[in-house]
Amino acid sequence: MSALHKPEGTPVPQTPDTNGTFSALKGQLQEAAAAFAGGPDALESILLGMVDDVDRAVNEPLEIFPVCHHSPASALAMARRLREKQPKVIYLELCEDMAPLLTELRNCRLPVAVQAFAGEVDGFPAEWAPLSVVAPITEASAEYQAIAYALDTPGVELVLVDRSADHVFQWDRRGDDGPPDPHPAAGDGTAPAETEAALHGEAVGVEIGDLRPRFAELEEHLLHHGKVRHWSEWWHQYVEVPLGASGSDHDTYRQVMFLIGSLFRRLAPGDAGRLRVDEDRERYMWTRIREHLRATDTDPDDCLYVCGAFHAASRVEEFGLNGADTFTISPRTGTSWQYGLIPSSHAAIEAQFGLAAGSVSIAATEWAKSLKRTRVQPYRLAGQAGTRKKAPAKAAERKQTAAPATAAADAGTGDDRLSGFLRTPPALDPLDEAELLGWSVDIVRAARRNGYLASTADAIAVFETSILLAGMRDRAKPTPYDFQDAAITCIEKDSVPGRRDIRRLVEIMMGGDRIGQVGYDSLPPLARDVYDRLAPLELTLQRRGVQRALLDMSSRPELRACSDVLWMLRRLMPQGAARPIMGERRLGERSIQESWDLALGTHQRALIELGYEGVSLEQVLEQRLRREAYAPRATTATVLAAVEEAILYLGSRRLADELGTHALKVLSTERSVDGAPEVLRRVRALLAYYRTNEPVLPAWIESFTRTGYAHYCTLLPTAFRDEEATVGQVAAMLGFLFSMESLALSLGCDRAQLELAVAQSHPDDPSKTALLWAAQVQLGTLSRAELRARCEQLLDNPLVVPSYPRYLSGFVHALEPVPGLADVVVEAVSNAFARLPDPVLLPWLPRLITTLRSGAADLAPLLIREAGRIFPARLDALDTWVPPWRAPRQPARRPATAAAPRPTPLLTAHPASCDAIADLLGCDEGWAAPEATPTPGAPLLRTHPATCAALADLLGCTDVWVEEAASAPTGTALVARHPASARALESLLAGR
Repeated sequence: MSALHKPEGTPVPQTPDTNGTFSALKGQLQEAAAAFAGGPDALESILLGMVDDVDRAVNEPLEIFPVCHHSPASALAMARRLREKQPKVIYLELCEDMAPLLTELRNCRLPVAVQAFAGEVDGFPAEWAPLSVVAPITEASAEYQAIAYALDTPGVELVLVDRSADHVFQWDRRGDDGPPDPHPAAGDGTAPAETEAALHGEAVGVEIGDLRPRFAELEEHLLHHGKVRHWSEWWHQYVEVPLGASGSDHDTYRQVMFLIGSLFRRLAPGDAGRLRVDEDRERYMWTRIREHLRATDTDPDDCLYVCGAFHAASRVEEFGLNGADTFTISPRTGTSWQYGLIPSSHAAIEAQFGLAAGSVSIAATEWAKSLKRTRVQPYRLAGQAGTRKKAPAKAAERKQTAAPATAAADAGTGDDRLSGFLRTPPALDPLDEAELLGWSVDIVRAARRNGYLASTADAIAVFETSILLAGMRDRAKPTPYDFQDAAITCIEKDSVPGRRDIRRLVEIMMGGDRIGQVGYDSLPPLARDVYDRLAPLELTLQRRGVQRALLDMSSRPELRACSDVLWMLRRLMPQGAARPIMGERRLGERSIQESWDLALGTHQRALIELGYEGVSLEQVLEQRLRREAYAPRATTATVLAAVEEAILYLGSRRLADELGTHALKVLSTERSVDGAPEVLRRVRALLAYYRTNEPVLPAWIESFTRTGYAHYCTLLPTAFRDEEATVGQVAAMLGFLFSMESLALSLGCDRAQLELAVAQSHPDDPSKTALLWAAQVQLGTLSRAELRARCEQLLDNPLVVPSYPRYLSGFVHALEPVPGLADVVVEAVSNAFARLPDPVLLPWLPRLITTLRSGAADLAPLLIREAGRIFPARLDALDTWVPPWRAPRQPARRPATAAAPRPTPLLTAHPASCDAIADLLGCDEGWAAPEATPTPGAPLLRTHPATCAALADLLGCTDVWVEEAASAPTGTALVARHPASARALESLLAGR
């Protein structure tokens, strides 16, 4: 190791062994401290304390086996020690409540992670939920070797002694305002893609052997003098390679790991909170070990304690079999935990624990090479998916394999192997030209497949550069990291033509990102139920990647159940797990053919976590809808969305009625109009659904209509004046009031309430003012002619012209509550384009487009249809086209026949309207022009003489006609005597 080895040829002082096993090593370190520091100081106490830690751990009656997380050297040493010692009890540093899950590992393909999950919390802050703890397991790890040995060897007991998942959050919350950091270790700057790291989600990782310097300066020193880029490369070069060699015996391995753990522990920064958690974990584990030994009366010589090297060099009072029983384990909270296995991957492990990208894949490759070189038989669970069937080893091979370890054991655990290891210079592995040449050829081949212009010359360059870089870093054999740097330098240069760069290609070539899979038998009931219900699709849904599913429900009605499951999965699982390509599901609509892209195998973790929430998709969906609807910050729109989804996915009238009743309560407590557009859209959809699919409306939607009508009438004047309320939100309120008016009035609401609310509204904003005018037109208090006149006045006023576009924005939003104003809006926009100056018009155009796209996307078709009706359809007609609002009045048509009927006074006053109606109805007859102008009101009053007389008496009219026709029919004399009454009655009955 770079920081521990003496350079070759440097004499090491020898001190006679007089006081103990490591007395000679202590003397050497004392002399070294005095030489480097100029006298006794803190350096001496640190160095001697490290030796004391090693001595204490080595002489503990219960054998401690220190490991590093996902280390091939630790896994190899573990396999050797298990075959040699054959312990009857293994104490493993892993959350004690995860023990029942370990037997399910045989149904999975590694790597996988053991997970504890809590969707609802009791005893923790509510904002922490959901809680998740994962412990990833790979084949090249010491913990897997111990688990496989214990589960497949009769008479062996596996005891997990680390804190429970509940205590992970209990302890990590001390002094913190938030949940624990799911990524506790600092990264190497080469984190994988988020999609690959998402297999563990936001779970808190628990690992055996968190062996990494917590002192930044120490890590920087080791990397600098080791001539490596990151910690993973340093560990591979200076720990993995020396300890993984065939000559490294068990005692040497233990003492070196104890020393490294003590070094990192003593040089850790003074983080009191983290140190307290580490020490409490050690107290917890030793307390559990002593409790088990007393309960089972097991001989410590038949036991093995597997823990991280950092915790093996512990200095707490509870350490060891003779430690103090002063630690009290706190009770768990009321949180209900669910347990299961989830898929993991090399990239997810690297991201969660701050390892360099590709380091776990390289460790897996080194594990396979070490097994081949040392002929050690690893332990694998019987029936383990993804592994080869284990062949029985020959007796001679077993004897040959176990011989070095047995000899080391016979030498006694009290021997000082550490001094010899530190004195020995690093072993220089000879250059394996065949291996390096194969790497160089393979990376060039992979680069060419990914778009690089690589050739044989590049392969030679990579080969030679790898050797050059290894020499510059004081090693004869290039490591995979040296080769990776050389390949990037020689092939990638300055551009990446494809999706993958050279670094990623090297990682794939060295083993790639292996992704585990949880077997069917180890899945929770919900996940198994999903696979069973989707079996008619005849797809291998547990396979990773995207698969296309085609559903023709008309020919295969049984696929309707599959469609229901897929739509629920789309609602519950992450985007991409179930994505519809063809087909949709709306209120009252069902597709007869659907096409789906399914990636359930890729998102297996999300499917497994659904199983922690319930036993069926319907149960989980109902729970989520209730949780969303009854959340403290739930709005009326949120609850109505839950009602709609309850109908769409569950078809539950009971749940829809319950949530709808709750929506009524939420609406009555809201004091803002932020959600008015969403409320309007969803209420309209639900009302249309119930009217077409139910015999009567549900009671809750009738109550909602009454309450909403009164509620929005109350808020309307305030919303018009509120600067924070947008014009779209006020338009949505008016849309609710006008569209629900007929139903609300039939249910007992009073229209005077709406009229009074509009009369009390006095907005200052131009857009809201235009919206108010539209509401007045709808109520009848403002005529369309008056509205047009106001728009003309705005354009005639130079002070108002700059703000005219804002009035137009209000008119556009007014189409939501008053769609009948489409022609007026088209007219107003056309006048704006015709009369507004360019400095006003051009900056307003982007705002108009933005308004139509974001806030009025549903209204644009209405404007387009109206404009298409008004404007000419052909380009050549545009030159002679005159807008309808500017067209002069057309004269009356000449009579086609003498017997044509006489028009009424109203049609005579508006001939253009009569012509338009005649054209629409296909009438070809012309007008019959009157020969003489009749006396105003005479025909009407001749028909009803009694009414005329009564009206004249009532009004007290005494004037008479100037001339009276003697031959007039009955009633003419009355008309002649009362001309003023006749004119008044005619105006009343016919003039309007």
